[in-house]
Amino acid sequence: MKDKTGKTAERLKSKKLYLLDMDGTIYNENEIFDGTLEFLEEIRQRGAQYIFITNNSSKSVKDYVKKVNDMGIFADEENFYTSSQATAAYIKENYPEQIVYCMGTQSLVEELRSAGIEVVTEADDRASIVLIGFDTENTSEKIRNTCIMLRKEVAYLATNPDLVCPVSFGYIPDCGSMSIMLKNATGKEPFFIGKPEPIMVNCVLKKLGVDKEDAVIVGDRLYTDIKTGINAKIDTICVLSGEAEMKDILEGEIKPDYIFDSVKEIYEKLTEVENE
Repeated sequence: MKDKTGKTAERLKSKKLYLLDMDGTIYNENEIFDGTLEFLEEIRQRGAQYIFITNNSSKSVKDYVKKVNDMGIFADEENFYTSSQATAAYIKENYPEQIVYCMGTQSLVEELRSAGIEVVTEADDRASIVLIGFDTENTSEKIRNTCIMLRKEVAYLATNPDLVCPVSFGYIPDCGSMSIMLKNATGKEPFFIGKPEPIMVNCVLKKLGVDKEDAVIVGDRLYTDIKTGINAKIDTICVLSGEAEMKDILEGEIKPDYIFDSVKEIYEKLTEVENE
C-alpha cells in the first residue's frame, strides 16, 4: 500500500482509530464525496472506529448527527467530537462558574448551556469571558456587542482558527477570519481551542482508551488538521479534496505523513492490499 507520493503506508491498515475531519474531507457543504460510505464501512469491517472531529462550531452534535445520517452515514453522538464540545470542556476546567458572552450560532449557545455554562448573547458586565465561534447567523449588532465586550478586561477565546469554510461555490469566512476582523477593531486576539491545539485529539484518545500509535487523523487542511496530528504526535493523512493542494505541502513547513487524493483513494488502497 502506497500513498500518492509512492511512500509505503502499510501501517494504516492496522490503525484502530480514524479521526476524521468533515468539511472538505468526507463532504463539501451538503454533498457527500464519492467513496466516503465505502471508506467508513471498510473501517468498521476492520474492527476499527471512526470519530468525526470538526472545528466547525456552527452546529451542535445533534445537528451533525442528523446531517450525516441524512447523507447515509452511520453515526450517532458517540461518533463526534466538535470544537464546541472541546470549548465547553475547556471553559468548565479553566473558568468554572464564570459567565460567557458568546458570538456564535444558537446551536453553539445551546451546546454550552447544555454543558452547564451560563451564556449571554448581549453585552453584559457580568460576563468575564468572550467567546467567538464560526457564526453563520452573524449580524452587525452581534459584531458591535462583541467589540463592546472586548473593550473590557475579559478572557478572550475562539472555537477554531480556520480562515475559511468550504461551500458549494468555494469558501466563506470562518472563525479565524472573524477574529481578524475583530482584531482590526479592538487590537485583541483570542486563544483558539480547536485544531491545531491537540485538546480534541487527546480527549478522544483518553475517552476511548486508544494509544497514539493506533490512531491517525485525516483532513484537508495543513494548518489545522495536519498540525493537530503533529501536535498530538499521531500519524496524519492529508487528502487533496478540500483546501490543501500538493504545492502547499511541497512548499510549506507542515508535512503530513501520507498524502491521498481523497478518502476514496484511501479506501481503494486499503482494499487493494486485501485483494493482493
